[in-house]
Amino acid sequence: MELTFNGLNIPFSLEGVSFHAHSLSLDAFSVPLPGHRHGSGCYEIHYVTSGMGTLKLEGDTFSIIPNTLYVTGPKIYHEQIPNLQNPMREYCIYLQTEQFRTRNAFLQKFLDTRKWFGQDTQGLLPLFETMFLELNRKPPCYLAKVSTLLSQLVIHLIRNYEFRRENAVPEVSPPSPDSMSLIAEKCFLFEYASITLQELAGRLGISPRQTERFLKKEYGESFQQKKTHARMAAAASFLADPSLSITAISDRLGYSSAEHFSHAFRNYYGVSPRQYRKDAALF
Repeated sequence: MELTFNGLNIPFSLEGVSFHAHSLSLDAFSVPLPGHRHGSGCYEIHYVTSGMGTLKLEGDTFSIIPNTLYVTGPKIYHEQIPNLQNPMREYCIYLQTEQFRTRNAFLQKFLDTRKWFGQDTQGLLPLFETMFLELNRKPPCYLAKVSTLLSQLVIHLIRNYEFRRENAVPEVSPPSPDSMSLIAEKCFLFEYASITLQELAGRLGISPRQTERFLKKEYGESFQQKKTHARMAAAASFLADPSLSITAISDRLGYSSAEHFSHAFRNYYGVSPRQYRKDAALF
């Protein structure tokens, strides 16, 4: 389900700081969101409920997984790239406030934090869900309730900053080896036709060189070897379907031509795709 509420002007305030929520959306991303920046006093709060993707944030690349929370504030360049096999679905709230200092140190952390990326530790999902339910159904006094929920959202957002004990995007540690293995295996399982070393590195949150070292350590294979094995396993499965032509299989596997596919297949299995199909039909 996709919901977008644009053209809003929902006011709320905290410790004398005035905010206005202009847009609230719940979207699933099937295409990249081009890089862009917000104007003065503008903040976007992003919460990813499901799916995977990549965030490019002021020159850094981060892997997006479920429960990812990140903030993009004034003049901060950011770009979102979804995993097309498992597109990310996110809540996004666009806020605007005046840029000035407040005597409340806790609230000042929100104004000073122009970029932040991490995992939600404060249970924000019910707040998002309730806000969108109110805006969709429009019961009596729904705007007043949404205003209150937005105030709570900002408070819990700052508590996420407090939990991390820092006020800006940290040097994010890569996922655990088990999580990295799961990410890598899903990429090779579902994206064998198109995945690149740079894309996989972005999903893992490490450099391409570190990705090669990780694959060698975990699987004893290079990126290209893993991709070739994944493609050839898929090829063998497709050849079991007599309705698929060699050209169609080549296209599905991401080869530039049937000849290129046949050459790669013969190098891997020792026989041509056509002969492999004939041999398999005998059993």
